[in-house]
Amino acid sequence: MQMIGDYRVIAIPMRDGAQYRLAGRIEVQKGEELLVRRFIRADLFASEDDAVEVTFRKAKQIIDQHGASLFGDGVADRTV
Repeated sequence: MQMIGDYRVIAIPMRDGAQYRLAGRIEVQKGEELLVRRFIRADLFASEDDAVEVTFRKAKQIIDQHGASLFGDGVADRTV
């Protein structure tokens, strides 16, 4: 887990054969509600550690590109 600003990022690499697919969650607490944005990308890595490292960079890119609109719809849980 890593904090990026107010957002909690959790890497969840997915095993894909002998490799790992980049996947994770971005979470933010809005009052009593936890809002979650899930992402899975096509990127594959030889090691789980590499997939985790790049997941945090990808999450930062998603946060930077979308800003507040990432959670602006108020939906509790969705894929981006």
